[in-house]
Amino acid sequence: MGIVPNREQALIIFKKYNDSEALLRHALAVEGVMRHFAGLYQDQDVDKWGVVGLLHDIDYGQYPEEHCHKAVELLQIHEVDESVIRAVVSHGYGMCSDVQPLSDLEKVLFTIDELTGLINAAALLRPSKSVLDMELKSLKKKYKTPSFAAGVNREIIRSGAEILGMDLDLVLAEALIGMKEVAAAIGLDGSAV
Repeated sequence: MGIVPNREQALIIFKKYNDSEALLRHALAVEGVMRHFAGLYQDQDVDKWGVVGLLHDIDYGQYPEEHCHKAVELLQIHEVDESVIRAVVSHGYGMCSDVQPLSDLEKVLFTIDELTGLINAAALLRPSKSVLDMELKSLKKKYKTPSFAAGVNREIIRSGAEILGMDLDLVLAEALIGMKEVAAAIGLDGSAV
C-alpha cells in the first residue's frame, strides 16, 4: 500500500516529469474540476480527487507515446497508492488504456479530462479571455460545433456523462463551475487581457 500524496507533493511529482506551462495549467484545471465534482458526492476525499486530477497526465510531457502506461512506473517510483495509479490510468480507457473507470472518481476523471480542454479553448476565444463570464449556453454551442476545438473527443464526454448517470448539460455546467473556481490559477480570469 502506497501513499496518497498531498497537493504539494503531487505538484512536485508532476513537475519532475513535465515542464510545459500548458500541461501544468491543464493539470490544475482538471484538479479544480475534480475537487468540485468530489463535493457533489457523499463522503468523498476532495484532496484525493484533486491529487488524481493533478497527476492524471504525469507521463504525457516526456512519454506521449506511452501515455497511461508509463504513468504506472513513474507513480510507483514515488510509492503512490495503487488506487491513485488505477484512477490515473483509467482516464485513458478506450484510447490508450484498457482499465475501465469503475469508481465515481475514475468515471468523473474520464468524463471531464477532454471537457476541460473544450472549456479552455472556448474561454480563450472570448473577448475577456476568461471563463468567469462564460455561460452554459455558450459552452453548449461550442460543444455542438464539431469544427471548434476539433481535437476534443465529444464522444468521450458524452459517454462519460452516460456512465456517470448524469445529464450532459449538468456535466457541462458543473465542469464550468469547477473551472471558474480555479480561473486565476489556470490563466482564465481575464487578467492577461
